[in-house]
Amino acid sequence: MEPGETQRRPWVVGVSGASGTPYAAAVLRGLLAAGESVDLVVSRASRLTLLDETGIAFRDAHWREDLAGWLARGADGKPGAYRVDVSDVRHWPAGDLAAGPSSGSYPVKGMLIVPASTACVAGVALGLSKDLLQRAASVTLKERRPLVVAVRETPLNGQTLRQLVALDEAGAVVLPASPAFYAGATHIQDLVDFVAGRVLDAAGVPHRLYRRWKGELGGGSRGE
Repeated sequence: MEPGETQRRPWVVGVSGASGTPYAAAVLRGLLAAGESVDLVVSRASRLTLLDETGIAFRDAHWREDLAGWLARGADGKPGAYRVDVSDVRHWPAGDLAAGPSSGSYPVKGMLIVPASTACVAGVALGLSKDLLQRAASVTLKERRPLVVAVRETPLNGQTLRQLVALDEAGAVVLPASPAFYAGATHIQDLVDFVAGRVLDAAGVPHRLYRRWKGELGGGSRGE
């Protein structure tokens, strides 16, 4: 690094195969809007979910084009709802276990897994590191960096609950993708943005994705 050059320190965003790709899109838009750099890992299973939920095929060879199309799409499926600059996103294939985020010496701020499937939760809790997403999460924990796990599944069985407790005890923030209604949601995007905003809150990233509680009943119904 040249003298005076600022070292890039991205957030690693892992997208696993659970339903909820609009949550991931909203988090990515929020990070980029806040001026944060992003290292993106899209699991093999999540590509099937993304194709099913949006019609977008995420391809390693054309990832920038596919990502831009995905992030431009609203939660209602309408294309062109957002204009997003993806120039400060770096994509790492999920099968690349020699990628930067696989090492603790690679400088990152932390990691957000959005959405997190129960298979992903199990892999991270058990330290399996079967792909780059799980390996990067294990590295995040061992380096004592922030890890937010936005689990998206219902109902949860005892085994998954025990694995979530293990992640909590290891220092992760377990954040169920559970929208709230006090913020005055009127569209599906409002509910998605609430969850994305809570993920960014846990990471300490500023945003304006939802109306915060001010201690006054009825604020949401008044559209404040």
